[in-house]
Amino acid sequence: MKYFVDQGSIVREIWGKADSILFIFAGASAEFALNKAVDWLYFTGRLPADPLGRLFSTVAYARLIVFSEYHDALHAIDKITAIHRDVEHQRGSQIPDWAYRDVLFMLIDYSVRSYEVLERKLTDSEKEDIFRTFYQVGSRMQIRGLPDNFAAWNSMRNEHLQQDLLKSDFTKDLYRQYKKYLGTIRYYMLKEVQVMVVPQRVNRLLSLGEISLLKPVLTLYKLARFLGFEKMLRNAILPKAYKAQVIDLDSSKQYHTQ
Repeated sequence: MKYFVDQGSIVREIWGKADSILFIFAGASAEFALNKAVDWLYFTGRLPADPLGRLFSTVAYARLIVFSEYHDALHAIDKITAIHRDVEHQRGSQIPDWAYRDVLFMLIDYSVRSYEVLERKLTDSEKEDIFRTFYQVGSRMQIRGLPDNFAAWNSMRNEHLQQDLLKSDFTKDLYRQYKKYLGTIRYYMLKEVQVMVVPQRVNRLLSLGEISLLKPVLTLYKLARFLGFEKMLRNAILPKAYKAQVIDLDSSKQYHTQ
């Protein structure tokens, strides 16, 4: 059986663990709030009404694609494309290509950053593997102007970070919503994780700070993981509304055994 992502790929390892996906989610939640095209996410009303759920759905689609059989993954990508085309039709204008690229670039970048924070440094070939996976997604979606390789992506990513981010009223509103849905303690933890994973440009715009106070906690968490009871600790701090979704992210065996 042909899968969209080879079973031995580093991409499957990254997206098969709830910890790394939560870190990807944290980074994306910061950058989504700064993107100049965030008004598109406000257009349907879904993002401000349930910002965490909206971001989780984006992550869930990406994860579905990573673990799906090839043709099922293409079907999922086509469904994403159709959803966006419908929003464009409702609004009477097109989402700019750079906005599509930005979301795709986030998935690549935070896949790398999250794994390196939680596990180890990735090799150049592993980074290329991550790029190639999401390049296939973007190509299927007919996103124009995609780079050809990881090195070219890295250069374009830096350009996008300089050109496409802005701290706006949308940014402030989204962070208010994050705090409302997470509560004070979890909101504080989200921001501390963001310090560890976001690029400097994102950090500066959001004034997150240079050193995460969660670093010592992360060291203890890795020890707990070694001892085998990290899930108990992690699940204890999750919001009730999203606990089942996060726990399910660790259920990657259902994909590997297909």
